[in-house]
Amino acid sequence: MSATTHESAKDLAIQAIGFNLWYGTFQALYDVNLDIKGGIITSLIGPSGCGKSTFLRSVNRINERLGYVRTNGSITLFGKNILDEDVELSQLRKHVGMVFQRPNPLPISIRDNILYGYRIHNPNANKSEEEGIMEAALRKVLLWDKVKDKLNKKASVGLSLEEMQKLCIARLLPTNPTLLLMDEPCSALDPKGTAAVEELIWELRGEFSILIVTHNMAQARRASDECIFMLMGKVMEHTKTEDLFVNPAKKETADYIEGRYG
Repeated sequence: MSATTHESAKDLAIQAIGFNLWYGTFQALYDVNLDIKGGIITSLIGPSGCGKSTFLRSVNRINERLGYVRTNGSITLFGKNILDEDVELSQLRKHVGMVFQRPNPLPISIRDNILYGYRIHNPNANKSEEEGIMEAALRKVLLWDKVKDKLNKKASVGLSLEEMQKLCIARLLPTNPTLLLMDEPCSALDPKGTAAVEELIWELRGEFSILIVTHNMAQARRASDECIFMLMGKVMEHTKTEDLFVNPAKKETADYIEGRYG
């Protein structure tokens, strides 16, 4: 049962109603109903193969690149069903940024990485405007002082994995997204890097709505306001993170967080 069913769709970052997804004949998501609040961090947990990443990737329609994927039901972002025929994917992805498991800076300069999406949507922006936007994005993720003297160097050279992941987050910001999707953003990082990225994510909370998939239950507990537990393609529980870990409503949730399977 969602913790936010009393709220209107326009007050929610994401609302899924009866959403199902198939990879060919295999059904990966079953009748997903979720009300995910705006302006907070919501984590998605569950064992491998439970549908966490599939749902995350459905929110910006990345799954559609696979020709054998089909869906029904709806996913609404801030009041608009993203599965409607009039939704342009380029505009959707302008407002919905995504961070992947392993940092994926483009094989171009740091400057061009940060401005890549912005230039697509603002082809006539002047250089002075671009420079201000780039600096603001890098400052937001606490990278400016590290990279300000090597903006023309390749983003994949000379940066740690933590710094590259921060760069990938910074790359999303110039288009002013409303929603950030993060698919295990710390899985490739060491504990120090994980702590730094978690701190950054928490700093972005409020300014952005954030949905994060994680296998790390300690991370979900530390770094989210609400938590969703999924099992075998179904939403089992969605509530405040503290409540889910301290007093889960479902036996399946308790079994998972106590390590009995997964």
